[in-house]
Amino acid sequence: MTDSQSSRSDGVGPVLVPDDDAEDLYERAPCGYLSTTRTGTIVRVNQTLLEWLGAEREDLLGKPFTDLLSAGGRIYHETHYRPMLSLHGTVREIALDFVRRDATRLPVLVNSRVVVPSDGGEEVIRTSVLDATHRREYEQELLRARRRAEESEARSAELARTLQSSLIPPGLPTIEGVELGATYRPAGDGAQVGGDFYDVFETERHDWIVVVGDVRGKGARAATITALVRYSIRAAAIRQQRPCDILADLNAVLLRHETERFCTVVCCRVRVEDDGTVRVTIASGGHPPAVLVGPEQAEAVDVAGTLIGVVEEPSLTDVEVRLGPGEGLFCYTDGLTEARRGRSMLGVEGLLDLLFTHRALPADELTDAVVDDVMAYQGSRPRDDIAAVHIRVPTAPPHTT
Repeated sequence: MTDSQSSRSDGVGPVLVPDDDAEDLYERAPCGYLSTTRTGTIVRVNQTLLEWLGAEREDLLGKPFTDLLSAGGRIYHETHYRPMLSLHGTVREIALDFVRRDATRLPVLVNSRVVVPSDGGEEVIRTSVLDATHRREYEQELLRARRRAEESEARSAELARTLQSSLIPPGLPTIEGVELGATYRPAGDGAQVGGDFYDVFETERHDWIVVVGDVRGKGARAATITALVRYSIRAAAIRQQRPCDILADLNAVLLRHETERFCTVVCCRVRVEDDGTVRVTIASGGHPPAVLVGPEQAEAVDVAGTLIGVVEEPSLTDVEVRLGPGEGLFCYTDGLTEARRGRSMLGVEGLLDLLFTHRALPADELTDAVVDDVMAYQGSRPRDDIAAVHIRVPTAPPHTT
């Protein structure tokens, strides 16, 4: 039997198979192939991928690889895909959305490798693309994973607790001219970890980001998404100045991430001014209103926004407030306002009363006092997680001569 013959599996006899042509194997492969320079410029693409995208070869050659991606995919490329490829020289099974010529999306799985040609030429990135439109195997594996998770509830709870420890800062930073207080209380007896979180971090001198959020759901899955949300915000804050733009970037990440989870978030950029006042720029993604706490009153800040991770173009705006001596901004999750005693619910008005009662306390004491009062209101067993952060300008010391 010659090289161009192969035996039939049914034993009937040999069947002729034509010699394979290397160029045809590349162009008509059952998956897409493309090659880019190290900087991401497309230098070669096969016919299979062109047909999937409804594009001509000249449409893609010389263009950036990121031109193929959706908006969320471009963000993921910059924050995850490219750094991993630079670090390891290869990435595998990255889920992305390519955009076809008619603007529809093509879900794909991408594998890439940095290759040095045998002739010693410039490094190239070779990428294979699998059409993931009908991801039956993935869905079946997801169902199997769900059953395994249900069968190992105890192990999942332990994993969630481990994850939770990475979602809440071990301590608050020191900000000159600002008091910070924060607290987190899990629901029930604390065995089931939820998606409430807070974070405080510096972006540049005298410029800080304060975030309080609530990811839908509880347990290990919610904790995993909470980690994604927290670190996506940190990454976005490096690129974006406006809190509403930070939340827009987060929204794109969650839409790209294949999950049914969404979240509410309030994001504050805190700047300490030369005159000692504090300028806070606030954006809210469907989150309960932050509260301005002053010597004379406690009132909710009127800032609205769309839930994060639901629609492609959320409505997000920034609102600015100024904090003088003795004034503070209280951010929290709905575990406070939705606290119940029988058929009664504390609500925003009840929270405002508590904040006004404790308005003169330092920030750390105020958060503890408010949460303790809410815990007592519902019999010391909260039905929902509670996270809260208070940003306060200290009262000016009395002038002495």
